[in-house]
Amino acid sequence: MTARLHTHRLTLGTTRAIEILDLTAMVRHWVRETGVRQGLLTVMSPHTTARITINEREVALQQDMVAWLEQLAPADRPYGHNRAPVDDRANAHAHLLGLFLNATESVPVVSGELVLGSWQSLFLIELDGPRPLREVQMHLLALD
Repeated sequence: MTARLHTHRLTLGTTRAIEILDLTAMVRHWVRETGVRQGLLTVMSPHTTARITINEREVALQQDMVAWLEQLAPADRPYGHNRAPVDDRANAHAHLLGLFLNATESVPVVSGELVLGSWQSLFLIELDGPRPLREVQMHLLALD
């Protein structure tokens, strides 16, 4: 058995302070383009204030998720990080929310398709938007 590594980068922008972007169609398309039949895909956010997760794609649920995140770490609290932010963004709340979300998700690829449940989708969760540029890294380890 040999292993090959395929890599790809998605670039996107966000428009809201907290936003849930469905990556599933873009990721599926790229995996199909690689021609990989069996492997393991890792999807990664290189950002500390944007995370990757697998969850259900349903409008009311996504609204609930955003509302819950906003309540969990409100942006208007007097966080210490906001007194001297590294990039001039008062975004301590986004870093704190990142503690509860993953930077990566791994998904098996079988017969050239992502192995996701009926209700599962891959998401980028923006925690410090809007941002004109966010990246998502994909690493597909193909097993032949």
